[in-house]
Amino acid sequence: MRSGDVRALARAISSVENRSPGSSDLLKALFPHTGKARVIGLTGAPGAGKSTLVDQLARFYRKHRRSVGIIAVDPTSPYTGGAILGDRIRMQEHFSDPGIYIRSMATRGSLGGLARTTADVSTVLDASGRDLVMIETVGVGQDEIDIVRLAQVTVVILVPGMGDDVQTIKAGIMEIADIFVINKSDRDGAEHVEREIRTLQSLATRLDGWTPPIIKTVATSGQGITELAAAIADYESYLHSENLVFNKSVENWQERLLEMLRDAMLDKARARFSDGHLKRMAAEVAEHKRDPYSLVEEIANAGKQ
Repeated sequence: MRSGDVRALARAISSVENRSPGSSDLLKALFPHTGKARVIGLTGAPGAGKSTLVDQLARFYRKHRRSVGIIAVDPTSPYTGGAILGDRIRMQEHFSDPGIYIRSMATRGSLGGLARTTADVSTVLDASGRDLVMIETVGVGQDEIDIVRLAQVTVVILVPGMGDDVQTIKAGIMEIADIFVINKSDRDGAEHVEREIRTLQSLATRLDGWTPPIIKTVATSGQGITELAAAIADYESYLHSENLVFNKSVENWQERLLEMLRDAMLDKARARFSDGHLKRMAAEVAEHKRDPYSLVEEIANAGKQ
């Protein structure tokens, strides 16, 4: 995989995504080779044009001879458990380019816009030598903030004509934006969205002192993509100039370690109960024979013994 074998990369990602036996050992072996890729997260409401924007950014970086990995997190089909939007179909003309690797991932029930194993797949792509890893989240709305724990640069995409755009989502993803993009800016209302963002920015100052720029794009024609790439580079330069790169990495890893620990503890707890046992306990709670709070305390205390 480290030598550029795309099939090996695909197998490694499948192993990690499915949590196959040995995937943990694989990640341990790959981790020393990570830390070199720039991880860019792109998030926003459904219909904002995230896939098209990612496609255009990938074209830009390939013209500058940068290798790219794309993780497109799609909603999970309730019937098959697979991804249902098919970003890889939209970006299929890149398939002949070995400098781009595209992977669609199903959320498999995860909240926050990311699949549980997105971070691990990002680690694999980083270790494979990709210069950039772009993560397009599922677009679930204001709670879609998990991306900030993973990406070095977070791009929030808005579009005009969706009602009270900024006010609707400001409680969630507005605070995580390092860069704002107003896509489909050739539509009426783009200036209104820009004014609302600037009004919100005037009300609060970020702890790192950075004021997120507002970039207008029309992704379908490629308009504004050069400016977006420049804004991404400017933010990275700012982090380096203010010696904030390490601090941001520490913050991200602090959140990820808690998340990994939570997953590990949950897996350990699930392993102690068969489906039948869990169903029996659920039935006792449903019949009000037991209260769920005492039951969970018992389970947690039993794990300490």
